[in-house]
Amino acid sequence: MLETRYTLDTDTGHIAPAVDAAQVKDWDDAYVMHTYARLPVTFVRGRGARLWDADGKEYLDFLAGIAVNGLGHCHPRHVRAIQEQAATLIHTSNLYHTAPQAELAAKLMQISDFDKVFFCNSGAEANEAAIKIARKYGKAHGGAGKYRIVTAERSFHGRTLATVTATAQPKYQEPFAPLVPGFSYVPYNDIGALEAAVTDETCAVLLEPIQGEGGVYPAHKPFLEAARALCDKHQALLIFDEVQCGMGRTGKWWAYQHFGVVPDVMTLSKSLGGGVPIGACLARGDAAETLVPGDPGSTFAGNPLAARAALAVIETIEEEHLLANAHAMGEYLVHRLSEPKLRPKIKDIRAVGLMLGVELVQPDAKRVVREALERGLILNAIGDHILRLLPPLIITKEDVDEAMDVLSAVL
Repeated sequence: MLETRYTLDTDTGHIAPAVDAAQVKDWDDAYVMHTYARLPVTFVRGRGARLWDADGKEYLDFLAGIAVNGLGHCHPRHVRAIQEQAATLIHTSNLYHTAPQAELAAKLMQISDFDKVFFCNSGAEANEAAIKIARKYGKAHGGAGKYRIVTAERSFHGRTLATVTATAQPKYQEPFAPLVPGFSYVPYNDIGALEAAVTDETCAVLLEPIQGEGGVYPAHKPFLEAARALCDKHQALLIFDEVQCGMGRTGKWWAYQHFGVVPDVMTLSKSLGGGVPIGACLARGDAAETLVPGDPGSTFAGNPLAARAALAVIETIEEEHLLANAHAMGEYLVHRLSEPKLRPKIKDIRAVGLMLGVELVQPDAKRVVREALERGLILNAIGDHILRLLPPLIITKEDVDEAMDVLSAVL
């Protein structure tokens, strides 16, 4: 095993284990399936919007675990909730009631337009549950032939076989063909194509209000309004995937609130647990009554530890006014990105709150990510042209200024 050494976290006074990064990489190369193209950094601790690697180097995190660490790293309230729950009750199974799960369900209903929730462990599982609700709902309202689901090109809904089929990106689908039947795809924001695709055989339209993995593309309001009207006309469910854009990232609790279009089903994960794995599928009306005992299930779903962590996330967002901060800091980021020294390098800025896609004129995104990392700034590249910025909701103006100084130097 690794030799255990320790370092002092001067911010908190905590003693943290030091790590042999070379040994970690050797073991990772030898024993972990190579399903990720890892960057050459081993992180060992985090605090707020900062991370530190095994050599003690400090980084400003503008990716937040890919929109997971909404409270930043090791927020004291989040940590305390997890510690207290871990010392009380971690798991019992869903054969019994637990208070944290019931409290979390009630809280989610209070801050949304939905009636009930199914808990799971990830965004892909939440979308699987939504697909199952849609298929069962379709059969109940139109017979066995009402099973087709329409999704958008450039979308991303997960990596299970059904959700990768829903993900209309061939690069994710081709290795796993043949795919699940019954899915069709339309260009995002193309109302005419959507109208042509939705028929009486359609049981659901599944969309991201803001496409994340596709490049941070917000929906046009008329497109979502058309989807709502078509689903109503054909007795189909409108499903919004808010795995990445939900939980306050856009400056509102849910991205759908920016458009005034309420779906029948909404899926969540990522920031919901603040780093502890949890997913949720929320539904309203008839859709909320579709599933019965014996339909979907999950061993670990909504366990006391994950549920208590998620409750702490919601409570902290409320009490620290982080929705307002996400809105304000998102506007400030766009302002800094629009300055004359950066603008000639940037083709487009797509932003809603703290969910930003920065499209570069040159195909430099991957180089920029590497060089920014060397300078202590964590960003993400989508393809060759798009930088994705997903900083934690606690980000400050000083953090934004620091990040923009690094980005300006790299560009």
